[in-house]
Amino acid sequence: MRYLFPVITILFVLSGCMKIGPDYHRPDTGIQVPAHYEHGPAEILTPQPDDRWWEVYGEVEINRLVEEVFRNNLDIKKATARIMEVRFKFVQARADRFPSLSLQGQGQRQQRPIIGIMPDSSFSVLSETYTLSLPASFEVDLWGRLARGQEAARADLLQAEENRRTVAQTVVAETISLYLLMESLERRIRIALDRIESYRQSLAFVEGRYERGLTSILDVMQARRALAQAESALPSLRQDLGITQQKLSVLAGRYPRTRPPRPQPEDYYKRLQPVPPGLPSDLLLRRPDIRAAEAGLMALNARVGVAKAGRFPSISLTGTFGYSSNELDRLFLPESELWNIALGGVQSLFDAGKLKAGQRAAEARYQQGVAEYAKTVLTAFSEVEGALLTRKEQLERRDRVLNHLMEARRTQEVAENRYKRGLVDYLTVLVAQQTRFKAEEDLVLVDLAILSNRATLHRALGGGWGEES
Repeated sequence: MRYLFPVITILFVLSGCMKIGPDYHRPDTGIQVPAHYEHGPAEILTPQPDDRWWEVYGEVEINRLVEEVFRNNLDIKKATARIMEVRFKFVQARADRFPSLSLQGQGQRQQRPIIGIMPDSSFSVLSETYTLSLPASFEVDLWGRLARGQEAARADLLQAEENRRTVAQTVVAETISLYLLMESLERRIRIALDRIESYRQSLAFVEGRYERGLTSILDVMQARRALAQAESALPSLRQDLGITQQKLSVLAGRYPRTRPPRPQPEDYYKRLQPVPPGLPSDLLLRRPDIRAAEAGLMALNARVGVAKAGRFPSISLTGTFGYSSNELDRLFLPESELWNIALGGVQSLFDAGKLKAGQRAAEARYQQGVAEYAKTVLTAFSEVEGALLTRKEQLERRDRVLNHLMEARRTQEVAENRYKRGLVDYLTVLVAQQTRFKAEEDLVLVDLAILSNRATLHRALGGGWGEES
């Protein structure tokens, strides 16, 4: 016994000091990160965290809707609950590194028959036994298996937290995109109603000319056809608006409902502040999905150490202290005291390569994680570059659509004046009208592309930005 306690003391000191397995280092993905974004501005600013990036739109309704989504969105609630689950798993992994202590109590009364030497001389003996003990056990983490397990659990918790941020950013971007789509549909419905009213007025004018013998029945038929076509487009727009409103309600955790389109102002389009995307290398630190992928890689790396340490001897320490007596009132007397302490170890001598295969499988999972991490990084760069390219091209397209709309309005005015004087046929007026209303709808669509792309860009860059102070 006198040699056992020094050995136990040494094992306690060494426990957790050694960690078998590789320490984590960010892997080389082989991706050549450029010095600046291909489609970004020439001036490079350092992005600053700004969790309320949606306020760039300057709309109270967007701010209110996003706050509601943060409170009630079910995907965010699920991700939050997932964090709680992983957090308690981390507590479990950490608890494995501490001794476990239990309380055991037992009371037993037993009657045993005893057969005597003489016939019919058997009798029974009644005995009682009472035991109260505190068994304890402790696995000596000499090779760092439990420490690596705790390291992996901590990385799992970090990954769950980053996944929640990813979900939140994605949901917010989707909310804003749907809200902008809803406003765009309301504007397109207004254009459709204006088109219907314009065609009705044209039909009345053409019918008046036909009754006076100034035009043919063909012009009347063309005007009726144009009106019918315009009226047929309205139900689809109202359907799309209703579906968009229902999707917004679901994101906000509400029952999916619809409401009539609201009137939209003419000067709705606002030029947003310029985009300073910063250095591409900053993206690795800003995007939560990239941080989540790296946290997953940390967990896989730690589990390689767990598998490797599992191939070494397992050393455990067990002990019990308590009391045992045949009489309850003598249970806690010194002579009833019992205790034991034991040190044991287990080392697999032959397992047909099971433990080695487990380590190789863990290493293979880590390599899968490296590939997944590289794919996440590459996808993130692709999303940023795509959003920047879309922004640049759509801004140029908007200028061209505006010019087209102004020319279409002038062309319609000239065509209508010439038709009233009998210089052109009605088909010329009809083409001019259709071109004008199509240009108005194109402007609404390009504005939607620009404004919703801004939400995509913020999500791709991992949030908002601000100028350096």
